[in-house]
Amino acid sequence: MNGAAARRRSSLERSAEVVALIALLLVAWQVMYHIAGKVAMTTPAETIRYTAKLLASSEFRPHVWTTGKAFITALAIALVGGSVIGMLLGFHRLAGEVAEPILVSLYSIPKVILYPIILLVFGIGMAAEVAFGTLHGIVPVMVFSMSAVRNIKPVYIKTGRVHRLSTWSLMRTVLLPAAFPEIFTGVRIGFSVTLLGTVMSEMFGSKRGLGFLLMNALGVNDVQLIMSLALLLVTFAAVANSMLMMIERRLYRQR
Repeated sequence: MNGAAARRRSSLERSAEVVALIALLLVAWQVMYHIAGKVAMTTPAETIRYTAKLLASSEFRPHVWTTGKAFITALAIALVGGSVIGMLLGFHRLAGEVAEPILVSLYSIPKVILYPIILLVFGIGMAAEVAFGTLHGIVPVMVFSMSAVRNIKPVYIKTGRVHRLSTWSLMRTVLLPAAFPEIFTGVRIGFSVTLLGTVMSEMFGSKRGLGFLLMNALGVNDVQLIMSLALLLVTFAAVANSMLMMIERRLYRQR
């Protein structure tokens, strides 16, 4: 009973902290509006009202669908491909030591400079959006997966070899369960940067999507649409990241 009460109290405290943080952000937003003026910003109330109208608009939904489809496809490729390749590199230590500085260097450079190459290879459209989103997300997943496998206790791997497991069976039954909490950290980071890459690709080479709308709004200085799209993207990323963090903490506690 005391444990249940403590958990409820902890949950209430976290909820109160979230509410306080949201209230603080809204106050800061309102203050910034009074400083910058209507030319640069809209108030929180105006932005929320405009966002509600935008979500109810039938013309807006195809843009959401386009971005969502590209993002989900890119995320799936980044998570599956990054996890498998990262685990293989972590399992084969020499290959991992060679690949790690290359991956870190690739992740540190601005991806925008690679976008012209992606356009030449995939052309303008969904394929380029998926490729650019995947490029952002796959590297952190690979790095975290590789690090997670390296941190596994050697006795697990030795036990698998004693049982004469194949490399694939060893990864599936031993390495993945042991390394999954750390891999999931890479998944959480990959989620955010994949979304960023997908929206950025739509800003520079797409005829539909949230990034396309944002680029057009910037061109005509449509402050209401800019603020509304920013609110939608930030809210979605924050809610999704919070849910992933909750799952991540639970995985670490279970381990």
